[in-house]
Amino acid sequence: MTLREGAVSPVLVADAGGVRTLTLNNPRQRNALDLAMRERLVIELGAAMVEPSVRVVVLTGAQGTFCAGGDVSTMRRQSVDEARRRLGAAQAVTRAIVDGAKPVVAAVEGYAIGAGLGIAAACDRLVVAADAQLSTSFTTIGLLGDLGVFWSLPRRVGAYRARQMLLMPTELSGTEAFEIGLADRLSQPGLALDAAMTDARVLAAGPPLALAAAKAMLNHGPSDLRAILDREVEDQAQLFATADFAEGLAALRERRAPRFDGR
Repeated sequence: MTLREGAVSPVLVADAGGVRTLTLNNPRQRNALDLAMRERLVIELGAAMVEPSVRVVVLTGAQGTFCAGGDVSTMRRQSVDEARRRLGAAQAVTRAIVDGAKPVVAAVEGYAIGAGLGIAAACDRLVVAADAQLSTSFTTIGLLGDLGVFWSLPRRVGAYRARQMLLMPTELSGTEAFEIGLADRLSQPGLALDAAMTDARVLAAGPPLALAAAKAMLNHGPSDLRAILDREVEDQAQLFATADFAEGLAALRERRAPRFDGR
């Protein structure tokens, strides 16, 4: 997708210290996920994942809210084939987050509703403001959850609670989301992005190759114990041969912070 000259991007990009911040930017619609935003977000996530200077991605929303879900103003009854094309663009966002090698941290203020909650839950770390509002509102308009919530929610809150949340529309405050394990860190109102950046800087200082291997194992690794043990051996053997491992050992012996460079 290309932007016409003078148009405002639906996703803003900023870099600082190995952290790339992607900001959903449609505040008039509370950053609802329209087609332009979906396509641009996939592009920007893909670019971040292959940019050597980027270690971590932070995903947030403009003007005090994360994402109010799919753009209802563009929804209508349509054929199955039309719907598939629309939904494919949305699901590509989750694929980019989950399949990407670099950690993605969500910073949630205001609303994370429906698809917005799906995006946040797919991230590797979810920071939420205490007064944020999160909702599984899919069935209120006759749809089921998407953007991977049938994968991410059970992993975060357990199968039983996820079942209830996906069958019956559930509204949670940020505090409640943290208490049930949906969110990983709770912040004061207005400070979710600050807290997410603090976490992102910790991740950015970590070993990129090891973090990528850990993310791949957590998201796509086997479930059988024997297969897990075999995969751990293969991944760990690769890491033993890296300069990052040598640097980690040297830093430990010299009692200093390691300086990992992903080699």
